[in-house]
Amino acid sequence: MKAPVLLSLPVPDLFSFDECLWFLDRGLDDCMHRVQDGYLYKALDTGQGRLLFQLGCREGQLQVTLPAGEASVFNLQYLSGYIREWLHLDAGLQPFYRKLESVKSLAYMTTAFRGLRLPAINSLFEALCWSIIGQQINLTFAYKLKRRLVEHYGTSITAGNVTCFIFPEPAALAGAEEAVLREMQFSRQKINYLVALAAAFEAGVMDRSRLDALPSFADRQQALLQLKGVGVWTANYVLMKSLREPGSIPHGDAGLLQALVAHGIMKDRKDLAAAERLYRKFKGWESYLVFYLWRSLAPRT
Repeated sequence: MKAPVLLSLPVPDLFSFDECLWFLDRGLDDCMHRVQDGYLYKALDTGQGRLLFQLGCREGQLQVTLPAGEASVFNLQYLSGYIREWLHLDAGLQPFYRKLESVKSLAYMTTAFRGLRLPAINSLFEALCWSIIGQQINLTFAYKLKRRLVEHYGTSITAGNVTCFIFPEPAALAGAEEAVLREMQFSRQKINYLVALAAAFEAGVMDRSRLDALPSFADRQQALLQLKGVGVWTANYVLMKSLREPGSIPHGDAGLLQALVAHGIMKDRKDLAAAERLYRKFKGWESYLVFYLWRSLAPRT
């Protein structure tokens, strides 16, 4: 029997569920969500219990069903907020599109990627771990490492033939054994970084509320830089993906530089002044600019 729709969310202007699905399902080995038959599946721990939700889009509404889990009022409230943040439903993209249209080499993005939203990593701890996992390795291998970590230390929930994993809690990784992580092909340096990060969250030295309470981007960046293994790129990526800092730019990112050169913005990767001129044109939308430039590197096949 088909599960009833328990929650409907109206889609905003300039939103494409298809674009979001494609970006989240680029053939990468991600166990945190699944795209199947035009639906998006994800597992969550709401604090009141675990659930696996199915998200589809019909007649201008995002429709949520729960193939597994309990549909308590709190869960639905939590779920609504989670989805709105995950897919950035409250953002009005018109100002960003006007800025894209003002740059000849980027104007095509308003059509080619129309309605694509920047998906968040809602958990600050997960975002930091993911950033550390991906340091100095290619994306394919990074996803393999993440899957091994999550399947071993995380939890999962299954409905029918769909299984999604929930990222490990800090306590699970704080006690991780080096030999186990080495068997997964983590370097000793990354093991040290991940275990230290988990210990900092477990001890309450770092958490999302502490970061949100800081008064400025610079303060939040500086707080992240105090964590072992977190440099400027990692801090800015996390601020972009987890806290949705609109002006956060992961400076020096290889893919970003590649895209800027490919679009004729920079003469070469050392032409940083040209990149800064472009960023100034997109003030308040720098993170979205970075995201769309990254998107341009992954053409649909």
